[in-house]
Amino acid sequence: MTSPSTAPSTATSTRPGDGPVRANRLTFTKGHGTENDFVLIDDRAATLDLTPDLVRALADRRAGVGGDGVIRVVPTAELPEGAAILAAEPAATWFMDYRNSDGSVAEMCGNGARVFAAFLERLDLAAVPLRLQGDQPALAIGTRAGVRYVRREANGWYAVDMGPWRLTGGDDAAIAGADAQVAVAGLEVARPALSVDVGNPHVVLALADVGELAAADLSRAPEVRPVPIDGTNVELVVPLGEEPGADGVAVGRLRMRVHERGVGETRSCGTGACAAALAVRTWAGAGAPDVWLVDVPGGTVRVSVLASGHVELAGPAALVATGELDLSTLPGR
Repeated sequence: MTSPSTAPSTATSTRPGDGPVRANRLTFTKGHGTENDFVLIDDRAATLDLTPDLVRALADRRAGVGGDGVIRVVPTAELPEGAAILAAEPAATWFMDYRNSDGSVAEMCGNGARVFAAFLERLDLAAVPLRLQGDQPALAIGTRAGVRYVRREANGWYAVDMGPWRLTGGDDAAIAGADAQVAVAGLEVARPALSVDVGNPHVVLALADVGELAAADLSRAPEVRPVPIDGTNVELVVPLGEEPGADGVAVGRLRMRVHERGVGETRSCGTGACAAALAVRTWAGAGAPDVWLVDVPGGTVRVSVLASGHVELAGPAALVATGELDLSTLPGR
């Protein structure tokens, strides 16, 4: 992770009038997915120097715009990661450059991917989708976790194919039900937990009831053992059983809180919801549902385990404001 700083560096456009910064003013949009909120920047000209200092300043909830992260729209071909992305999927012309609120770079954000797709629609950059999953159109986007596909559902939700997933500890972890121990402030003892990789790292631990979930103090990062080399997101979950779905097939349900690496506790985490559902499904064993509703403080999302070995995340996305930020007002300027 990067070190905090109160002095954001200058954001510049090398082609005046052709980027998001003009006359020291940055154009931005604010959006959220189940209240996991982001500052969105249209940098299709690839002229913005999005430094960690600038990200921290933009995400600051008192002195900046405020958000759990910053998402930049940039041509995939303009980034070092772009060559591999375009080789795998030539239609992934736009890259979701996602940064945590502390300025660190993140591999993937499920809620952010939905908001990113909504932003591309707003910018008229999502006009030529691919055809995937039968005749349903899906938009290909580049991320640091690989290509992701997003489609619109009839209810207005966005569904993201989050790609392949795996239990970090493999079959042994699945059999044991855990491969880590997590100590959380507010809970008396460390708990066994299961590590899940959904393009980024997660550790999931189950709690006895919603009372324990409420008692957990996530203002401090939970302590994970063994210590993850690159850090990890931590999800606290309470399984709530099963309920009949619209088609009569059982749907699982769980409640979740999350501490995001590089951010802190957030109102929602898309990859975290996927990891939580996959962990609870693993613990439930054979016959467990493939579809899970995950209740987070910011709302509800749906996680589906696909026959392809991928996992899908579906939920709402909202763009709530567009404006200009005077960069000279940021701390340290």
